[in-house]
Amino acid sequence: MYLIHYQYMISFKHFPTGPRPVFTVSSSWLSAGASVTLNCRVKDPSAGWRFYWYRSIPRPTDYLSYRLEQLPGSSSGTEQDSYIVHGQTHTARYRCRAGRGDPEYSTYDSSSKFVWSADIHSSASLTVSPDRAQHFTSDSVSLSCEGNSTDWRVMRSSPEGRYWASCSTWGTMNGSTCIINTDRTSDTVYWCESRSGESTNAVNITVQGMISLHCVFL
Repeated sequence: MYLIHYQYMISFKHFPTGPRPVFTVSSSWLSAGASVTLNCRVKDPSAGWRFYWYRSIPRPTDYLSYRLEQLPGSSSGTEQDSYIVHGQTHTARYRCRAGRGDPEYSTYDSSSKFVWSADIHSSASLTVSPDRAQHFTSDSVSLSCEGNSTDWRVMRSSPEGRYWASCSTWGTMNGSTCIINTDRTSDTVYWCESRSGESTNAVNITVQGMISLHCVFL
């Protein structure tokens, strides 16, 4: 079992004491260049709250840890409990927190949400061989990362984005290609990440069981 570590690059005035806000996204799958709206809801929505928005970036020194990068224009927080990311072209994972008062009363960070990008023409991309969305158990599938980086890892997650792990825990990584054997039925999302912080498009692969037909001649 692997632990995911986060390195906070932001200095907080106080340790968080409030409950986690509820974080939602307007869409989990985006076409090329589409926008997505992030929403951060607190239990007590009275005036005075400011909202802080983050994206998770892989740390160059350790693939099993991430740092949080604040989204543009949110370093001092926003008065609105929503934030629009314009023209997203790569898969990204977002979260938020909220604070109010002076000194600031801060909530814990929200849970993270993935926003999957379907843009296969971006500067970094994931390709699948054989190139089809549905596979059967016992198929061998190659997932290849392409782009400017020379140090890629293939990631996978449930479509809900609740759990994620790298190829080294469930496949065989050879250079920038991950080879997997689809030995059980599943519905899984795959994408690539690099040590330099790049992410690719995402691909949703469904694995179906083989159907055996037994013929009886009378």
